[in-house]
Amino acid sequence: MPYVLDKPALSIGNVGQLAVDLLISSTRADRIGYFDDPNILPCVGNDAYWPAPRGHLALPLEAYDSLSNALTIVQQRSPVSKGMMVEFAMSLADFAAASGKKHIVVLSSLDFVRWQTIDMSSGLQIYYLSSINIDGTDDECEKLGWKRLPEYNLAQRRWKYLSDLAEGNALQEDCMEFEDEAGEEDYYPSLPFAAMFSCFKAKGLKVTCLLCYCSEGDNIPDSFHLAEAASKFLGLSPDNRQGNEGGKWVIPFSWQSLYGPPPDMSLF
Repeated sequence: MPYVLDKPALSIGNVGQLAVDLLISSTRADRIGYFDDPNILPCVGNDAYWPAPRGHLALPLEAYDSLSNALTIVQQRSPVSKGMMVEFAMSLADFAAASGKKHIVVLSSLDFVRWQTIDMSSGLQIYYLSSINIDGTDDECEKLGWKRLPEYNLAQRRWKYLSDLAEGNALQEDCMEFEDEAGEEDYYPSLPFAAMFSCFKAKGLKVTCLLCYCSEGDNIPDSFHLAEAASKFLGLSPDNRQGNEGGKWVIPFSWQSLYGPPPDMSLF
């Protein structure tokens, strides 16, 4: 599947970011550049993936290439400035279209307390949203056992507003009515993944959002689940990975201090 761009949409638990960390480290993707976007809050840190060579800094919005997988991966480490999500998504969509990307995969998480129909009989469930069909369905995703996000409804006022805004048929000022009268049905289209979906779609790009429900806390298991789903969807071969201690995934170096040391068991 050539010309794919994979990126997270920041949300609860940062599961999308953690999943992208796994994809970058496990495919041994090379950093090819970074984005200087005024809508992203600044941040800086040590290299997230390797302890050497020293001196490489992690920046808010970086691009990585895995040539063997024909995959470009964008990692976002800091949030978008308040009220600028759609503008940021438009800028990223412009870049994706200009650089010849054909398929965009967005990874994100959803708030567990919003899950209406909980079914854990088959483990953690992956939901998806696709631009293939007008109702958001995709036969390939269905074959993988995933469910289309039921809250997607292009006729619903905020989903429709997002679509119109991305296509240049609405103004950002028009969203004030949603802020004043926001209902339950306005929650999902207010999330970052929805803005990205609408803006990439408006550019004529194929876009697939892979989503999972989670709660705040230790979200490492959720990130493995979402990364596995993305890997399966993208057709990434496990043979191309050299996981830590014989596992399938390479654990990023920065994860050593992700949640701090374990508790002192002598306290219990």
